[in-house]
Amino acid sequence: MKDPEIKRKSAFREYAEAILVALVLALLIRTFVVQAFKIPSGSMEPTLEIGDHILVNKFIYGVKIPFTGLSFWAWEQPQRGDVVVFTYPLEPEKDFIKRVIAVGGDTVRMVNKKLYINGAEAYDPHAVYKGETPLSGDMQKRDNFGPVTVPEGKLFVLGDNRDRSLDSRFWGFVPLGEVKGKAFIIYWSWDSKDTTVRWKRLGRLIH
Repeated sequence: MKDPEIKRKSAFREYAEAILVALVLALLIRTFVVQAFKIPSGSMEPTLEIGDHILVNKFIYGVKIPFTGLSFWAWEQPQRGDVVVFTYPLEPEKDFIKRVIAVGGDTVRMVNKKLYINGAEAYDPHAVYKGETPLSGDMQKRDNFGPVTVPEGKLFVLGDNRDRSLDSRFWGFVPLGEVKGKAFIIYWSWDSKDTTVRWKRLGRLIH
């Protein structure tokens, strides 16, 4: 007959090992596969609203090795129209989410709120404009910008809520190595103003 003390120690060890394995798997998934983010601002409205909780595919652009800047096994590169999470160039401790508008080699220009890519007016179905008439002076880059050519290895990004977004018009390009992943689904949405769940947004794919 086994000693009860030994049985207790054995059970404790099994539980501890199970918890450790679960923690390691969760860390690996968060680091290399998928990560959750919460939307804190309205710069991507109406695609993403304040209080949306989203999942980001972290391996589609390549599995990144932490603290090295290296990546491998990239399925694809960011394309025009992708909604991506990246490290904010001016404050590396922050993550931003925007839409890719142009990639390396593209020339971008905005004229009175109209977007042009490589000299042609762009198909821009996600853009909304909630501001006033085109601005001038220090803020004119919001409505009249460029032309600029995106360097290879970098992205030009904009918020869908064009008049309420701090994006590449103001602080420049996003290096490909700073892209954390592609947003693909809203798994939870909470309106903190009236403390209600936005049920219709749950499970909505991000395009």
